[in-house]
Amino acid sequence: MRSRGSSRPDTFAGSLLLAHPGLRDPNFRRTVVLMTTHGPDGAMGVVLNRPLNKQLGELGGDFALSPLTGVPLFQGGPVETRQLIIAGWRTHPSGFQLHLGIEPDKAAQFVEDDGMHVRAFFGHSGWSAGQLENELQHQTWIVAPPPADLFTQPGDVGLWRKVLTTQGPEWRLLADEPEAAEEN
Repeated sequence: MRSRGSSRPDTFAGSLLLAHPGLRDPNFRRTVVLMTTHGPDGAMGVVLNRPLNKQLGELGGDFALSPLTGVPLFQGGPVETRQLIIAGWRTHPSGFQLHLGIEPDKAAQFVEDDGMHVRAFFGHSGWSAGQLENELQHQTWIVAPPPADLFTQPGDVGLWRKVLTTQGPEWRLLADEPEAAEEN
């Protein structure tokens, strides 16, 4: 779903931004961004498909001996990359409930709660007022609703391709294109 003109919603919070196949910015190439906030003052989200192949327990400290030790770590975006953001969510038939920026004690409760998913992100993705709207006008992003099984999917590079293929036949063709060779 690409938003155009008056059909554009007031907010993209809860939507996914899929990087356009032609986007070459290394921060966002083939990324899936879960939009957590969007309004007149700007927008924020976290990249769901940049795993760091590490778990919170590997950071040591209190994480090593807590229920959070096995929580996977992701690169959430290019903003505040030293900031650790813990997120928890639960899928419902009508969508999902997201808790972003939760304290470790609350996250530990979520880990123990059947049906809750917990991930940790270093950094986030952010846009200043009007920046995201400008990028959408230049077709940098494809706005998509999250699939029902989003949070049970592996959060790896294949997620972008999987979600993009559901956006229509033209996107399916572009999603299946191999990565272009790097230009020198």
